[in-house]
Amino acid sequence: MIKSIRTMQDVAVFAKTLIEEEELNLHPDDDFLNYVNLGTGEATYSREEACLRNSLMHDAFNVCKASNIDIYSFMQEIFMKSSALDQFIPLPTS
Repeated sequence: MIKSIRTMQDVAVFAKTLIEEEELNLHPDDDFLNYVNLGTGEATYSREEACLRNSLMHDAFNVCKASNIDIYSFMQEIFMKSSALDQFIPLPTS
């Protein structure tokens, strides 16, 4: 997991890690304490893990705002490319 977010590249790495490695159905507004493993019914993240991810997401919002980038479209595009949905649905930047 990335340790800090300072650039748009960091935001992209963070989103890709959550989507591709942690297999998360990511939404930037969701508190990581609320993610639940559907198979087990248990929390996806410990309090410490969730707090780290919440802090990183807060930083991602700040970096996107400073870069005049819409975080929702940016992360949606990463999700669509990761899941190959971009083959069927136009990307937000199209």
